[in-house]
Amino acid sequence: MGLDWAAFGRWIGVQPASSSGRILTCALGGAFGILVTGVVMRMWLGDSSGLPLLVAPMGASAVLLFAVPASPLAQPWAIIGGNVVSALCGIFWMRWLGDPAYAACLAVASAIAAMSLARCLHPPGGACALTCVIGGKAVVAAGWSFALLPVGVNSLLLVGLGLLFNAGMRGNYPHRATQFVAQTPEPAGYNAADIEAVLAQYEDLLDVSREDLDTLFRQVEGRAFRRLHGVIRCQQLMWQPTVTLSPHDSMEQARHAFSVSGQHVLPVLDDAGHLEGMLAIGQMLLVPDGEVGAVMDRSPCMASPDTPVDELLPILSGGVYHDAAIVGDDGQWLGLVTQSDLLSALWRGQVAADAGSAGASLPLR
Repeated sequence: MGLDWAAFGRWIGVQPASSSGRILTCALGGAFGILVTGVVMRMWLGDSSGLPLLVAPMGASAVLLFAVPASPLAQPWAIIGGNVVSALCGIFWMRWLGDPAYAACLAVASAIAAMSLARCLHPPGGACALTCVIGGKAVVAAGWSFALLPVGVNSLLLVGLGLLFNAGMRGNYPHRATQFVAQTPEPAGYNAADIEAVLAQYEDLLDVSREDLDTLFRQVEGRAFRRLHGVIRCQQLMWQPTVTLSPHDSMEQARHAFSVSGQHVLPVLDDAGHLEGMLAIGQMLLVPDGEVGAVMDRSPCMASPDTPVDELLPILSGGVYHDAAIVGDDGQWLGLVTQSDLLSALWRGQVAADAGSAGASLPLR
């Protein structure tokens, strides 16, 4: 039996391959951060201070900052707080015990505990604590100030350079989770509290934020839907109510329009046919008098004709919106997609899958 190299790779933790462009970007970022930090420190301290211009753990901080800037371990507070707090721990134990052999283990252990309590866990912080113990006479002589200069200043400079570099190359540092759909309230199957509860069951720190997990789960849901049902776009489902309203119509006119159309929601359009809002029959019943424009929902769920309908699933099933207004790039009203339309599309897609004809084109309306 041959060795299963794929299974062996998973067991030893071989990381996914990176693109050549990403490798080059990360390497350039690390070189930029360390070079500029070192140059600034040399201009500040000169060569006669006896203090190191760069402490070695900054190399590890640079790896996190420029190679995995989305990691919670690479955020500004983690880098600055983690390195400084850890340095203080190392200085404390070295000053108290005086023997690196005993101070080293206590410095690293207390650094881990202190960073965890301060919510700034940063792996290079352990190296900062160790540096303050075994760094030599210059480090010991500097005393408590070593945590600020050079450790704190190194960390601040590196984070500042990381902000500049990542803003130019990626545009997302400090990391913020990308919203899958801007108007999505809560996904249908779970909510933020569910994610927090599951994360709390893990004794180990997962190197991913709750927001990123939320985005990831929802993208997986959308991909699974497309795999099962194909890509169905809003333009394939949308339809136009025969009756529309104007913002200046009275509520009496709105009641008549609902009676004639038999719909539960109607678009409110300006004279040029642009969507101004949506009026649901429940809103009309709550406010019997006045103009439509004063009662309508001015922030309805909107989508473009090319939007895949799976992106509307968490919105229209989240309990806030029940219909999506389909508009063009210029805001021109094009049609409506309702919860019933989505259910119909799901049912037809399931029938096609069960019949073994997922590639067949079924009428969606």
